[in-house]
Formats: sequence, structure tokens, C-alpha cells
Amino acid sequence: MRRILLAVLLAAAAVAPAHAGLFDKNPDQVAQDAADKNLHAVTLWVDATWGFRNQGAANALSRAHQAFATRGYDVVSVEPYIENGDLQGFFVTYQKPRT
Repeated sequence: MRRILLAVLLAAAAVAPAHAGLFDKNPDQVAQDAADKNLHAVTLWVDATWGFRNQGAANALSRAHQAFATRGYDVVSVEPYIENGDLQGFFVTYQKPRT
């Protein structure tokens, strides 16, 4: 039974990697979509699993912060997600101040 489950999980990972879908969007694209839809708050995933985590994650967060800041959003929360002691990424929430 475990071998079948493992085979199914491996096949699914090969077809649809974990970073696919919503998590694969460019932060600039997400920021523009949020601004176009006039959303008050947005939470997105910033992946830290590709490249060097110490520089890649910081650069990815900086790009996301810049994309949202240029559209009038402020950073509300940055929550790291750690699995088995490894940094996987961040859930970042942005909010547009009410006027």
C-alpha cells in the first residue's frame, strides 16, 4: 500500500510541482491584479526554495515589496513557513490604507 501511495505522490509531483498555480505568479503581476480589482488586502506566497535561500529569498521579498509599494500597498505581515527545519518561503500580506 505504501509503495502505491509513494508512486502516486511521485507521479503527481512530476506533473504538477508544488510551486505551480497561484504560487507561480510573479509578484508584480499579483500586485497589478490587486490594484486593478481595487482589493484592500492581499496575501501571497514568496517561494524561497529556488536558488540560494539567504539571497534569493531576500531578493524575492524585496521585489514583492517594491511591486506592492508602487501601487500604494503597505506590508502588514511576513510569516516564514519552515518545514523540517528548512525555510520554504513566506506568506506576505499587503494592505492598502483606507482613504
